[in-house]
Amino acid sequence: MSRAIDGTKRKNRRVKILKLAKGFYGDRKSNYKAAKDAVVKALDHAYSGRKLKKRDYRALWIARINAAVRDQGITYSRFIDGLTKAGVTLNRKALSNMSIEDPVAFKAVVEVAKNAIKA
Repeated sequence: MSRAIDGTKRKNRRVKILKLAKGFYGDRKSNYKAAKDAVVKALDHAYSGRKLKKRDYRALWIARINAAVRDQGITYSRFIDGLTKAGVTLNRKALSNMSIEDPVAFKAVVEVAKNAIKA
């Protein structure tokens, strides 16, 4: 029995990999062997990147909140502790946006946290 080297299954598999490698540099976009390795690596990085993005944004929100509450004379950790004691359930993304877009409302939230710490 002869070996099929130009069959549709084989061709389709290769075309799929080369489509995923579109936009890659050099042989990685046109050479199947190089493209296959590049695509596997790219998909792996894309998967882990989706997880890292969540971490990075949370760190950004915390840094923004920390900068905003230090202007009010309190640290980030004491602020979060105060919010927990006051029963305020705003997430960090909302607090970060509030500190930028609505400083008056954010100042009121900081006062709520300060009062909860004192009580």
